[in-house]
Amino acid sequence: MQKQRLGFVGIIVEDRIKSADPVNHILSDYGNHIVARVGIPYKGKNCSVITLVIDMTTDELGSLTGKLGSLKGVLIKSALMQK
Repeated sequence: MQKQRLGFVGIIVEDRIKSADPVNHILSDYGNHIVARVGIPYKGKNCSVITLVIDMTTDELGSLTGKLGSLKGVLIKSALMQK
């Protein structure tokens, strides 16, 4: 069984009007693993930046980032603690 680890996910949503609903739906599915969330809409460029602090396994992180990354115009970077 995998151990949960602390980490972060950085998300850039290139078209916030088009992609906000699907992104928020996916994030709500993983709400039990999200420790903190900061979202900053950048209206001048019609995009958003979201930063998550997460506590999850590598499989859960892969599932979350895979779902988000499959959305057009959504860019993802993530990292987990080693231990």
